[in-house]
Amino acid sequence: MHRLTLGDFELSVFSDGTYPLDGGAFFGVVPKVIWSKKVAADDRNYVTAGLNSLLIRTGKQNVLVETGMGNKLSERMIKFYGQPAKLLGNLAAADVAPDDIDIVINSHLHFDHCGWNTVRDKNGRIVPTFPRAKYFAPEGEWQYARRPSERDSISFISENYDPLVESGQMTLLKGGEEIVPGISVETFRGHTAHMQAVIIRGSQNPHSISAKSAEIRVGQPLACSPTACYISDLIPTTAHIDITWGMSFDLYPLDTIESKKQYYSQAIPEKWLTVFTHDPTTPWAYIEKDETGKLAARAV
Repeated sequence: MHRLTLGDFELSVFSDGTYPLDGGAFFGVVPKVIWSKKVAADDRNYVTAGLNSLLIRTGKQNVLVETGMGNKLSERMIKFYGQPAKLLGNLAAADVAPDDIDIVINSHLHFDHCGWNTVRDKNGRIVPTFPRAKYFAPEGEWQYARRPSERDSISFISENYDPLVESGQMTLLKGGEEIVPGISVETFRGHTAHMQAVIIRGSQNPHSISAKSAEIRVGQPLACSPTACYISDLIPTTAHIDITWGMSFDLYPLDTIESKKQYYSQAIPEKWLTVFTHDPTTPWAYIEKDETGKLAARAV
């Protein structure tokens, strides 16, 4: 578990495990001779992808961003991805029970981002994994997931979200809403049309944060920046920070480039902490430019 303090909030990363993913699919049009310098592949061309969820403790509520792959994959999908299903165990190891979660936010509704939204009970019924929680997801994602294209229909498992929408436990978002004070969502088109990043502003008064740079230590206040962002699949790992490095899964690859430019225009000068959804070793880092303009990820 990775943990730090962001102003008034405590941020912790919990993993649902790792899974194998085809390197060519993960890096799209980037040739293997280039991406393999950053990420190792096995003899089948598979790389290791992570499943990082972010727990935000506000002092009043526990907010969980993304719920991993879950444990409801079909046998066919298990052959491709396995079924690590470690999130609940990792939360339990930190004394976080399902009843402790007040809010769940899904950036989008692909199966590897909302799998633990629901579980099957002993009678085989689909029930909320986090029974007390209010769930939030982009409305456009849900509308699309009801009638996806043939290209990406495998990415959606309706049991992860439809029962929650039908019961009223899931609220569908337009984009730009503040979920609770200091935690809001913003749409970044590219991977999908309506994917939303989750922006965490750890102080309601950013000017109260010292502008002086400080060494970041686990569990200590993040003095150099009051803002973090779970950027989801816009920048899935530290290896994808280059403007043109996207995934073959991106439905709108040119929009991915423009959304990265939009994100960096604010995140870099304001020194936002970026949280990566699929990086198995570096769940968060600062994205910076050197004197030549080259992008680099500085780990915390």
